Amino acid sequence: MIPTATVPPAPRVLLVWDAPNMDMSLGSLLGARPTAAFRPRFDAVGRWLLELAGPDAVAEATVFTNVAPGSTEVVRPWVEALRNVGFAVFAKPKLADDSDVDDDMLAHIKLRASEGGLQRLVVASGDGRAFREPLEELDATGTAVTVIGFREHASFALNSEVIEFVDLEDIDGVFREPLPRITLDTLPDGGAWLPPFRSLRSLLEPRR
Repeated sequence: MIPTATVPPAPRVLLVWDAPNMDMSLGSLLGARPTAAFRPRFDAVGRWLLELAGPDAVAEATVFTNVAPGSTEVVRPWVEALRNVGFAVFAKPKLADDSDVDDDMLAHIKLRASEGGLQRLVVASGDGRAFREPLEELDATGTAVTVIGFREHASFALNSEVIEFVDLEDIDGVFREPLPRITLDTLPDGGAWLPPFRSLRSLLEPRR
């Protein structure tokens, strides 16, 4: 009997997006919940991923998110918009403070790595506690690893000798307007204006 040749798996570039962590990091930069002007455009992220993958690799993108009780109607349009762009979404109920999605992200990464052909992994998160060690271990097996996020909240990737870091704002078209990222630690020599987080008139509003 002539043995059949095993077809190697197609090369794959995988993006996993940690929505709770990325939302928290962006809110910290802005000092408030992001408005539409400062929310990342996932179509731009998708085009960047496709360019990274090239014509011969499979590009896969998944957003991992929590859904708090009572927020379904608010979250649904965002989830549907992601799926229309071509992203898969893993949604998990936020039943307790520790109902995060880190373990689910790591399980998906492990699954794709076990299938073979994982050429590059892109992780959108600043959570070094959850991801630094597994990502560096994956790099040691031959899979290139990139972290995308905000330099102010991704020190684990910036300080790693093997993980590549790409600031989300450096990806073309992700944000409609420049993020207000001037801080007391990054002041230019000529000084900078730091705008208020809220209107002065809010002082007249009743406290809750």
